[in-house]
Amino acid sequence: MIFEQIANGGCQSYFLGCADSRLAVLVDPNMARRDDYLALATRHGLTVSLILETHTHADHVSASRALAEELRAEVAMHPASLVPHAGRRLKDGETLKVGMLGFKALHTPGHTADSMCLQMDDRLFTGDTLLIGGTGRTDLPTGDAGRLHDSLFNIVLKLDPALSFYPAHEYKGRVSSTLGAELVDNPRLQKRDRADFVEMMRSLGLPPPSALAASLRANLGSGRSDAELKEAAPRVAARNLHPRMALVDLRGPDAVAASPIAGARHIPLGELEMRLGELPEGELVLVCETGEGAALAAATLNLLGYKTAKALHGGMAAWRSQRTT
Repeated sequence: MIFEQIANGGCQSYFLGCADSRLAVLVDPNMARRDDYLALATRHGLTVSLILETHTHADHVSASRALAEELRAEVAMHPASLVPHAGRRLKDGETLKVGMLGFKALHTPGHTADSMCLQMDDRLFTGDTLLIGGTGRTDLPTGDAGRLHDSLFNIVLKLDPALSFYPAHEYKGRVSSTLGAELVDNPRLQKRDRADFVEMMRSLGLPPPSALAASLRANLGSGRSDAELKEAAPRVAARNLHPRMALVDLRGPDAVAASPIAGARHIPLGELEMRLGELPEGELVLVCETGEGAALAAATLNLLGYKTAKALHGGMAAWRSQRTT
């Protein structure tokens, strides 16, 4: 087997090749290293036929869509993924082969709902489920600390302790670890009680990824630019608001204090994707000062499955005008 680990900062991706079939597989390719994957395929004389994504990435732009189009490769993800260009869906326990390269999909939700690990005979690709000396965070969209505990202790760590694993993130230059070593040395895995683990994960207080919303739109938006997504975002006129709609005020605290919207849920625009659990029930109407930020936020929520989210057309000017008529 031909095996290459490609790093971009802390993000890790993997190139695997079968010398017999001359076929290759990419795992979690990063757009910043697109040319490197093409160069590896050329150097080894291989054709990339399959791209495996362990989950929907929220901290960088995946190269899977661009490479799939360029190379006519298939993209495979778990059925829970909202990524539209993943043409193959791997259910838990499903196996596939590319030449002599065999993979088994293990659904391991927690970091995201669509997270999966990819098991080979001699190694495991853990995505953001298990990291060297840590685990994936659970405060991003579709994350769930309880499900991560279950995935780790009931699935991943039940495998052979001698099995080497390769994560999707590593910040200290380490290449891999074994499951047995992590059980002993990984601080987060010492919280084996489910309630204790959940409390630990919820108290981490990690800052959001710097490009969270933009990465999600890039990875879920079928190649559309932010301008295209904003243009296509659903909007509602102030005169058409009705009591069944739930207002979400995206303005900053000072603006809200100076001109509050009665009954609205306040979630500042830059915090929206980290606070999805606070969104009210019902048909969402997002409000900002001009309406433009709300339109892009509505597009992001639509991609994340909140299909009824709309932006208030015209923003606060429209709101104020409607209140005085």
